[in-house]
Amino acid sequence: MRPQIFLPILMLLLLPTIVSAQGDEHVKPIAVKRVTAVLLVDEIEPCLNFWVDRLGFTKAGEVPDGNKLVFVMLQKGSTEVMYQTYASVQKDDSQAAKDMRKGPTFLYVEVDDLDAVIAALKGVPVVMPVRTTFYGAREIGVKDPAGHVVTFAQYGPAPQH
Repeated sequence: MRPQIFLPILMLLLLPTIVSAQGDEHVKPIAVKRVTAVLLVDEIEPCLNFWVDRLGFTKAGEVPDGNKLVFVMLQKGSTEVMYQTYASVQKDDSQAAKDMRKGPTFLYVEVDDLDAVIAALKGVPVVMPVRTTFYGAREIGVKDPAGHVVTFAQYGPAPQH
């Protein structure tokens, strides 16, 4: 099992026990259909090149405010990532906006061809050079234009080109 997903899976497995320990004996199973990261940024537009132009994602939805975007949903297949500006969060909840500026987000993205990703991201700042892990992944970590760290990982053999 991959270490990055072990803790969340453990928490899902323990959730019924935790809830039951709080006195609810009728725990209904929860089916999770998708988890999507929402990354907060000063500006969305610089991030579009990273996901759309380099990695082939499409804009599945957007919310403009004047000539700038305040929210965008990017999608490729069943994978989604969303960006929202700090300014739009500030409008909704000023305290939440202050709390959310504490640091970057870290994404772990599994891909089927790491070499293609590396070629597409040429020139993007690398924060973790290509490595092979003890759990069988070949990985590279980069920074998106907003400073969030994205690790791309491939399991198994590389595809033949």
